[in-house]
Amino acid sequence: MKLYFETSNFPWSPERYHYAAEQMMLTLFPDQRPEYPEGPPPRDMGGETNAAIFTLHRGKKLTNVSALVFQPWGWHNGVTRFPSEELDEPPEKVYHTVQHALKLAFYKAGAALLGTQPPWGALTGVRPVKLPTRAMLAGAAPKQAQKELEKEYFVSPDRAKLAVDCARASLTVQSSLSPNQVSLYIGIPFCPSRCVYCSFVSADVGRTLNLVEPYLEGLLREVEETGRVLRETGLNIRSFYMGGGTPTTLSAEQMDRLLSKCEECLPLERCTEYTVEAGRPDTITREKLEVLKAHGIGRVSINPQTLEDPVLEAIGRRHSSGDIRVAYELARTTGFGCVNMDLIAGLPRDTADGFRRSLEGVLAMGPENVTVHTLALKKGSSLMESGGRLPSGDAVFLMLNLSRELLTTAGYIPYYLYRQKYMSGSLENVGWAKPGAESLYNIVMMEELHTVVSLGAGGVTKLIGGGKILRLTNPKFPQDYLAGLDKVLGQKEEIKSFYHL
Repeated sequence: MKLYFETSNFPWSPERYHYAAEQMMLTLFPDQRPEYPEGPPPRDMGGETNAAIFTLHRGKKLTNVSALVFQPWGWHNGVTRFPSEELDEPPEKVYHTVQHALKLAFYKAGAALLGTQPPWGALTGVRPVKLPTRAMLAGAAPKQAQKELEKEYFVSPDRAKLAVDCARASLTVQSSLSPNQVSLYIGIPFCPSRCVYCSFVSADVGRTLNLVEPYLEGLLREVEETGRVLRETGLNIRSFYMGGGTPTTLSAEQMDRLLSKCEECLPLERCTEYTVEAGRPDTITREKLEVLKAHGIGRVSINPQTLEDPVLEAIGRRHSSGDIRVAYELARTTGFGCVNMDLIAGLPRDTADGFRRSLEGVLAMGPENVTVHTLALKKGSSLMESGGRLPSGDAVFLMLNLSRELLTTAGYIPYYLYRQKYMSGSLENVGWAKPGAESLYNIVMMEELHTVVSLGAGGVTKLIGGGKILRLTNPKFPQDYLAGLDKVLGQKEEIKSFYHL
């Protein structure tokens, strides 16, 4: 889609508004990609079938921001107005005012052309829960926060309620946090095979077996250095999460070494939640689960993604739905009282009926947490590169609505959600839990409630405090992580600097 900006009246450079325009374009027209032609739009747009022209006009009392959108079947002009005096505010506030108006104008034009409104309306971005959380912190009742989403952003009532329900969980966790608490993430970037939808920095352990032990040795050094810095900074770990990849690609002995080092070095004395993603059933053994249990891990994930065997084959999994049930039962008999299971709506070869069977199968097992993801086409995944056939956006919409209905009926409550680019149907990922089984780590990580220190390849530490966020990134690939380990270890000192020590 060609995106034109009438530059003369826009505060700030038009380039600064490109991202906002692109976000709304992806929401309304997900198959489009942005183009920025040189020069102003042609005087005569007759015959144009794929473009948007953004203009701003300041009047004495009101300022109009308009989006004139062309599609093959017609055109529409969307307009948003705000008091002109708001253009005299500080520059950053002006930028956000104009950005918001531009997105709403684009949305109005696009929704009118499409004849329908997306479930999340004009709301873009990864963290929709932040808006109702902010409103409720300012004194709004939950129903008021929901109405704001519906009226200001055109969010559908069911999605607005979903966001408000998750905001309640966020506020509950927020009230329990102390200033000297952080959470900790450890990444194990290895899997037994690579799923077609995956773009995570993970390696097929069968091909990179020689990297696992050196990687573990490097990670042990990072654990030791992180523990030293956290203790010197007076920080305690509130929640501990090991993900990947698939952490249980490590052997029982390797996992024991890693968790022993964590206990030895990290300030875990006040940690209230320990989670490890067991994930793939073809990596789970009783011996590994017993190691996790012996080290106090209370929560594990056993993630089927689907219980349909043809879909498992299509996504590159080397196990069957029966293997998932066996792994789940093994976790229970080993003594784990909190299990999470993931499903993905929109996988290749799946259908709404198949998704229902998977969800009903998961519910029959009775995990404490169920996370329902919507498939997102990610750069670097083989599915994105191959252009494989997927369920339609309408089918995925049915899957998500079905999950909300069945999980609510089964007594689960939504407690965190987020959205991603290139997500089928412009929908969402939602974590559901039995009351009292919500994952604190998932909430603080997604809602950015406090610092999350990340260890391992691809880890992104996010230091949060004093209204600031500082990101410290580790190299993405295991080889690069090992080659740059000295720099990774030295970077830990920035944690002390951030906390003014």
